[in-house]
Amino acid sequence: MKRKYEVILIVSVIALFLSSCSGFDKILKSNDYELKYKKAIEYMNKKDFYRASQLFDQITTVYQGTNRDDSVNYFMAKCEFGMENYEGAATLFDSFRNKFPRSVFTEEAEFLFAYSYYKQSPRVELDQTSTSNAIIQMQEFCYKYPQSAKVVEAKKIIKEMREKLMEKSYISSKLYFDMGGEYYKSAIVAIKRAINEFPDSKHHEEQLYMIVKASYEYANNSIPEKKKERFQEVVDHYYTLIAEYPETKYKKEVDEMLSVATKIIKN
Repeated sequence: MKRKYEVILIVSVIALFLSSCSGFDKILKSNDYELKYKKAIEYMNKKDFYRASQLFDQITTVYQGTNRDDSVNYFMAKCEFGMENYEGAATLFDSFRNKFPRSVFTEEAEFLFAYSYYKQSPRVELDQTSTSNAIIQMQEFCYKYPQSAKVVEAKKIIKEMREKLMEKSYISSKLYFDMGGEYYKSAIVAIKRAINEFPDSKHHEEQLYMIVKASYEYANNSIPEKKKERFQEVVDHYYTLIAEYPETKYKKEVDEMLSVATKIIKN
């Protein structure tokens, strides 16, 4: 008996699905553009973005230049966003905001344009172009709509994305340091660049230490004619670290480096 009810349920679901498909196909083939517009909105509100986008796509040219032109284009972009095609959504929202700067949908389109870049932001090890774009566009949104209810969220996203770029910068520069040897010179340059970009990094103390360590190793492996000059740089970097972090956790190690550097400079 249980098996019988299961079969009936499955058949009913299939029948409902086929009926739904049949109804949608009829709408697709219809010349009733008003019906297509209304049904597209219904599908979108039910989060059936794929069907909604198909219908909106069919009527974009029909409503071009009418009072529905902006809504059709905006909803098309929202469907792409809803389907998680964030690259396509960004393109459509960008086109919308340029084409309809005075639409009632423009403010939200501007925010979702920026948010589409935010959603494309990859894990920290990968290229962060989308992350940078998200920051730029969110900042632009805050500037254009300072009274918007979305400003608080936009600022949170800016902070989150900036921290990701900060971490990316730290990881990239530390890579040279970890490789050591011939890469110590590159490490010094990369770490200094990272500090200039993000002076408030949570890794700041470690970065200053790495510069001391890298410059020490670089000087230690230099030709005799260059040693004094490069060990003087070790001393300079040491005092930069100590000036900011007098009780640094690296003090014992860098004090030993300072002692060696001072002796070589005096000889």
